[in-house]
Amino acid sequence: MFGKPEGAPLVTYGLIGACTVVFLLGPASGLTVTLSGGPGSGSSLLAAQAAYFERWGVVPEELWHGPVRELITPLTALFVHGNWLHLLGNMLFLYVFGAMAENRMGRGAFALFYLTAGVLALLGYAVVHAGSDRTLVGASGAISGVLGAFLYLFPRARVTSLFPFLFFLPLRFPAWAVLLFWFALQWLAARTAGDRPGVAYLAHVVGFALGFLYAWARYGRTTRVKRGCPPTPDRSPP
Repeated sequence: MFGKPEGAPLVTYGLIGACTVVFLLGPASGLTVTLSGGPGSGSSLLAAQAAYFERWGVVPEELWHGPVRELITPLTALFVHGNWLHLLGNMLFLYVFGAMAENRMGRGAFALFYLTAGVLALLGYAVVHAGSDRTLVGASGAISGVLGAFLYLFPRARVTSLFPFLFFLPLRFPAWAVLLFWFALQWLAARTAGDRPGVAYLAHVVGFALGFLYAWARYGRTTRVKRGCPPTPDRSPP
């Protein structure tokens, strides 16, 4: 169960399914408020969304100084997303990179790694910005951990990216180039964004670094010869 390839990436598919179901059942999708008979837009929907995010997301100030129930939010926040674009972007990256990482680690180890990386990424942000009252939601920290592990495990795998040149041109690049470029963007954004509203880039940086270090510590000796030469599925990140 732990550390052995087990066929279909059921954990990856299960995480995608869980995040999707949570989103559809929550007020961020706009569906539940409408179906329950309430207004589908306007102040009622916005109020419901704000309360929902604050209840299940991480608010650093409340995490350290609020009630004990806040301690569970670094875990619950991994399954909550702010809007359709947030959900689809995260799930696409999880689909592209998660399957191979899960196959290498094994289902149980991958599930534990994913959740741990996500929780620690959010805690890392909350430590640096301990007095912040912004709400953090989303699986980005966990998925960043997957990307970091993927970089170590499969640096020579090739992924297809859409390159904007007059129109979006699909090009294949080595995984190490794509992932290091992505990490550099997150690092630069984290240094300039601070705690301003928007994307929590620091959580991405923490998750990526933790994922890479975990893969290095856990698989460093066993992957020296065969690193980076897997058959790559036909999946394309944005």
